[in-house]
Amino acid sequence: MEQADKYITESRPHVGSAEDVARIMRPITQDMTQEVMFVLCLDTKGCVSHIHEATKGLLDRSQIHAREVFHAAILHASSSIILVHNHPSGNPDPSSADIRCTKKLVEAGKILEIKVMDHIILGRKTEDRKKDYVSLQELGQCN
Repeated sequence: MEQADKYITESRPHVGSAEDVARIMRPITQDMTQEVMFVLCLDTKGCVSHIHEATKGLLDRSQIHAREVFHAAILHASSSIILVHNHPSGNPDPSSADIRCTKKLVEAGKILEIKVMDHIILGRKTEDRKKDYVSLQELGQCN
C-alpha cells in the first residue's frame, strides 16, 4: 500500500486527543470515495512517527487484518497505534463491523504489546452532528 507520510505537514505531530487525530487526517481523507484504513504509528511520547495506509476497501467497506495493521507498527518500532478510517457516506457512526474489527485489533495488540489507543472514524459535520468524527475510545470500545 502507498504510504501516507507525505501528508504529514508538521514534523512528528503530537496526538493527545481524537480532535488532534482528526485534524491531521482530515486533509488526507476528505475527498476519498472508498473506505481507507490508516495506521498512525506513535512513539513513546505520543508523536506520529509514520502514517501507513493499511487497506483500501470497496465503496462502503474495507477488509482489515491484524497483519496489515501491526506490520507497520513493528517496522517502525511503535509503542502504540491509532487506527483511522473514513466513511465516504459522511456518517462517522461506527458499524457493528467497525466495532468487531476494533475489538479484534485491540486483542491482537495486547499479544504484541502494541497498544491500540483509539480508532477514529472520519465523516462530515452536519447541522445535527457537530463533529466530523467518532472516537471508539470515547465510546469505550478500545479497552
